[in-house]
Amino acid sequence: MVRAIHPIAGLIGFLTILVFWTSTLYSELFATHATVTAVKSMIVSGLFVLVPAMVIVGASGMSLGRRRKDAPALAKKKRMPIIAMNGLLILVPAAIYLSVKANAGSFDASFYAVQVIELIAGATNLILMGLSIRDGRAMTARKRNARKT
Repeated sequence: MVRAIHPIAGLIGFLTILVFWTSTLYSELFATHATVTAVKSMIVSGLFVLVPAMVIVGASGMSLGRRRKDAPALAKKKRMPIIAMNGLLILVPAAIYLSVKANAGSFDASFYAVQVIELIAGATNLILMGLSIRDGRAMTARKRNARKT
């Protein structure tokens, strides 16, 4: 069961962050302040999907990989705390802050400074999660191929 849940939760987390990131970038570059405000509010609502998905992928990953010592598993284990801390210490607080500021109509220098930080942190998590997805798929393929022979 954990083997099925882990990749699903990981994909949900990755896609959720990707939607947040692309929606933010698009709204900031091409849309009105009203659209930016709507996007920021939706992102905060979307945290109720993202946070549980990330908790599930982290817990299931720890369970699946606790005894593994191969290079892809060790790389995934090194990335996980960075992804988690980036999310908890930067992305979640930034999303809430930006939503509050946008809803107040306060598109000032601090809003845009935090927005840039959020975009960089989000891109970092997308890259790290993408690498972990790649490594997880390789680990699964290697295990599948070993069973066939």
